[in-house]
Amino acid sequence: MKKIYFIINLFVLATMIGCASDDLDVNLDGIAAPSNVSALTTVTQDNTGKVTFLPKGEGVTQFKINYGDGSPESDYIQAGGTVSHVYKEGVYKSKITAMSLNGKTTQVDHDVVVSFRAPENLEVIITNDLAVSKKVTVKATADFALFYDVYFGEAGKPDPISANNGQSVSYTYEQPGIYTIRVVAKSAAVATTEYTEDFEAILILGPTSAAPIPTSAPSNVISLFSDSYTNVPMGTWRTSWSDAALDDITVAGNAVKKYSNLNFVGAEPTATIDASEMTYLHLDVWSLDFTEFRIKLVDFGPNGVYEQGGDNVEHEVKFPNLAKSGWVSLDIPLSDFTGLTTRGHIAQIIFSGNPSGSHTVYIDNFYFYKEPAEQIALPLDFESSTLTYGWGGFGNLNASVVTNPNKTGINVSDKVVKLDKTNVAETWAGASLNLEKAPDFAQGTKVKVKVWSPKVGADILYKMELSTSPKDGNGNPTVFVEVKVKTTVANAWEELTFDLTSQAAFSTSIKYDRVILFPDFDVKGAGQTYYFDDIKQSN
Repeated sequence: MKKIYFIINLFVLATMIGCASDDLDVNLDGIAAPSNVSALTTVTQDNTGKVTFLPKGEGVTQFKINYGDGSPESDYIQAGGTVSHVYKEGVYKSKITAMSLNGKTTQVDHDVVVSFRAPENLEVIITNDLAVSKKVTVKATADFALFYDVYFGEAGKPDPISANNGQSVSYTYEQPGIYTIRVVAKSAAVATTEYTEDFEAILILGPTSAAPIPTSAPSNVISLFSDSYTNVPMGTWRTSWSDAALDDITVAGNAVKKYSNLNFVGAEPTATIDASEMTYLHLDVWSLDFTEFRIKLVDFGPNGVYEQGGDNVEHEVKFPNLAKSGWVSLDIPLSDFTGLTTRGHIAQIIFSGNPSGSHTVYIDNFYFYKEPAEQIALPLDFESSTLTYGWGGFGNLNASVVTNPNKTGINVSDKVVKLDKTNVAETWAGASLNLEKAPDFAQGTKVKVKVWSPKVGADILYKMELSTSPKDGNGNPTVFVEVKVKTTVANAWEELTFDLTSQAAFSTSIKYDRVILFPDFDVKGAGQTYYFDDIKQSN
């Protein structure tokens, strides 16, 4: 049966390719196994034990369910489909198998509780999302329940949203306000258990979290406003001719400038700024309601005085349709300020935007910077005599940059990374290196790494993280991409290719700032040493 479905999928793919283009090259092997596999399980309230599975996942073409009660597995279920099964009363561990287009599978366990008792001890937690306006999250837990329905109480939307018992469900209202939220916990019994609460969905008018922490070295920065650097003295952040209100506020412990009713506002340093050696302007902005944001730089010339028809020059850059209700980091090449023909005497910064006079903007981390002559960034060859490659080992793994012990074959370079996976190393042991510059994925979305492994078949996991993203329960960033490739030779150098696009989590828009290497991933340490070199992008 599996072969039949796989053949059907390949036939559909072939038909799609033929319709789209005769020249389209599809790499089936590059398609990742399904991810984020789960299922919503509901049960009828009639003491029959009839449970319906709605499997979900990313990169899935079909599912199969092992019900966990000794009965035959389900037939294949197409993505978006459901299947029902009648259980006797009890607790079962079902297995959900998801298949991708190329036949790769992912399997997860899913507990199914079938009870003919009405749910008891219902506990409901309702919270506002602190980052997204009008978004409310409900989490309900009850003994004997399999799932629950939530009626969010918005007019014209009477249908409930279902969730598994103990899991969360979120909803974003059209307008802020107080709504009657009703939660109905359900088991296989006829009787249900309910909870009702009047809850206010709030409108988030300003940032609740700090802007991203800057990563540029202080020696390469001229900062006007940032808690991360020493700032140049400022005469004012609101000139007398400005048309906006200014409030100095604190967000998550960081100082922030808040401009309300913004038409235009000027800021002036105490002395003119020589940014002639700088190459970028950085700032972080947050707004609930702007449709365009503008920044003008004005250079007064050597005499430091603004004169009509004098030597002052200026240029304004515009940013329409920036993302709202979240910090937006702008790194603007100073070359974009084409009318700013000199940058040696910058004396004014002017902020403006639309809707003129009626929007609010929050600003943090305003500074000029330049990229260093050398920095830790892809490609990495570890040959620099001025850079410090701060590899940090974890899980009882030791990491260091050493002289290449095996200058043969494809790698005769002098320096390489040595990872000692000790006898007490964890299965997840590895080493990380923070990047000073995020990769430019125009240079390639594959990563090639030269690897020296003591054995064939060792899984090498290559991972990139956004270190500033929210942390999971173990303190690890939740925004990342990881790809696993097996070694094919032992005691010799080979080049492995990690295709980042094979993972659904990958995005070229994410500014990944950390590289992590896991040698012989998911295997306990055995006192073996691995070497790595020449980490670079390719197409």
